[in-house]
Amino acid sequence: MADCGLIPNLRPAEAYWKYWHERPDWPAPRSFVMTLGDEVIAHAAGIPGHYHWNGQGVRTLHVIDWAARPNAAGAGVSLLKYLARGADALLAIGGSSRTLEILPHLGFRMRGSVTGYVRPLRPLRLVAPSVHPSWRVPPRILRSALWAIQTPRADIDGWTVSPINSDDLAAIAAILPGPTSGMAVLERSADLFRYALACPIASMSLFSVAKAGRARGYFVLAHALRQARLADCWMDSPDPADWRVLIQCAVREAKRHPLAAELAAWASDPLLSCCLRECGFRARSEAPVQLLGPRNSALVPAALRVQMLDNDAAYRHVGRNEFWA
Repeated sequence: MADCGLIPNLRPAEAYWKYWHERPDWPAPRSFVMTLGDEVIAHAAGIPGHYHWNGQGVRTLHVIDWAARPNAAGAGVSLLKYLARGADALLAIGGSSRTLEILPHLGFRMRGSVTGYVRPLRPLRLVAPSVHPSWRVPPRILRSALWAIQTPRADIDGWTVSPINSDDLAAIAAILPGPTSGMAVLERSADLFRYALACPIASMSLFSVAKAGRARGYFVLAHALRQARLADCWMDSPDPADWRVLIQCAVREAKRHPLAAELAAWASDPLLSCCLRECGFRARSEAPVQLLGPRNSALVPAALRVQMLDNDAAYRHVGRNEFWA
């Protein structure tokens, strides 16, 4: 399907992890094709999720790697409708211009938006092969250096950061995300974190943030070439000061990576957006968050909190750096 615009993961281990690696939280298939004889004419894969609203659970699938041959009219839409039968709702975060044109006609409705933020870590490390024209490198470095100078000093005294591996997930079991006022939150589980930590496409690490010996929050860092990504984060507090600590701890850990040039993050809720800006992050993009279903309107949230871990933004890359700064 590469000739249809789908960028495949050519390494078998990467494709296996994305489509077939065992997930106890979703034992059903995650990759689907439509064929005409021996020819594959459409493909789509799903990333499972789950949220609670009005006291009930809703199973979601975020569709990725959706492509169809131009001469197979309706194949892509038919495959999408087939995927919809396996979940309570389909989730779409962003997408190509063509995808964004199609989704409303299929019944997808806006449930908020997500903003992409970036903070420079080491501007000189932007000198690397990337998808950007080479003439843009010098001004990109200068801009990143200016932004780095303007970032506030971290104040994380009294807080500790500890790596969490797949065997230690009980350490953060009591502080996983939950619904907030007026906003549904895609849930986290030990099975989801085990799956993420096994990612062979972009290495991922999970950290807990504690104060006075008690875990208060966590964050997940992904490293896609020279871009570090704050793939997921949560703090068990509504206090912006605590969230700023969480973000600054993530910045400090991201800087430890020998190649990281910048740290990218997503925010779809006002609290995290505000705290990212206060910690020196700059807004660089915005994408719609859309939902198809569920059929019961009482289970449709007004807004949905999403993070990079909720689709393939946590690990997706084309083999070259895609800097945001």
